[in-house]
Amino acid sequence: MPFVKNRFVVPEEMQAFLYLIRTFNMRQGDAQRLIARGRLLIDGKSMFDSSRKITGEIELVYFEACSRGVSPLFESKDFLVYEKESGVLVHPNTMATEYSLLDEIRHHAGDDANAVHRIDMETSGLLMASKNKRSEPSLKMLFEKRKIKKSYLAWVDGKVTEEFEVNKPLKVRNDYSECKHKVEVHPEGKASLTYFKPLKYDKELDTTLIACYPHTGRTHQIRVHLFHVKHSILGDPIYGCDFDSSNKYLEGNISIKERLKATGATRLMLHAQSLRFEYKSEFYIESRVDFEGMKSEICRRDERVFNKS
Repeated sequence: MPFVKNRFVVPEEMQAFLYLIRTFNMRQGDAQRLIARGRLLIDGKSMFDSSRKITGEIELVYFEACSRGVSPLFESKDFLVYEKESGVLVHPNTMATEYSLLDEIRHHAGDDANAVHRIDMETSGLLMASKNKRSEPSLKMLFEKRKIKKSYLAWVDGKVTEEFEVNKPLKVRNDYSECKHKVEVHPEGKASLTYFKPLKYDKELDTTLIACYPHTGRTHQIRVHLFHVKHSILGDPIYGCDFDSSNKYLEGNISIKERLKATGATRLMLHAQSLRFEYKSEFYIESRVDFEGMKSEICRRDERVFNKS
């Protein structure tokens, strides 16, 4: 478990944040944030006032990295790049999360290391992390200002023969009662642009491998844009999938067999393939995963339920 709870004894009365700074070599801001999140407990109850004086026995809940032996694909003085597997979270989404890529990042580079962007849990491929607090804001700013050019690979439903672009605004939905789509094309949404290039068609599976080049970085952008042009990414349990199957997936009640038929694959067939950017030097980092070979996760068209309507 990445989050652990341990008991400590404060030998003499002092302010809570000061105890954390002195005992765990924390920066003041980190100590205050930990307390503000309710991670310091007295008599089993969270204490949120970082300036309150404490003494005696306390409990502290904190992140303790637990590695599964995954090494970075690339490492520099300031950052790391990992190959994230599909199904792995970048950050723990609750204190009960057993494992995330953050475990590997901090096991390798220490407590100051952190992911500087996100990819969906089911998307595989390249994920960048800073190694220190000095480089973290600079790397995050590169992503925010679109200075890092990303490419993805996707296996999509049907045959695509020509390059195309989708320039449609995207908006986060606030009502999931009739549709489980988190994002939708909407005139009031944020400007969103993606370029697509077909690479290979598999007739037996009726699926096309395409390269995806997002110009903007909206939530679920590639997934929604491909759904919009009726070439949903195979394995997508939200877009291009019926309501009941999406609901089952979100509740964690869908079997592998049900998902295969409802979505066309056992996982979301989207992969973060490359990163191109300048950070003190020019970098081009490409995934070494054979994503093309992962089409073994895809079922035949005549077995795909969502293609029978």
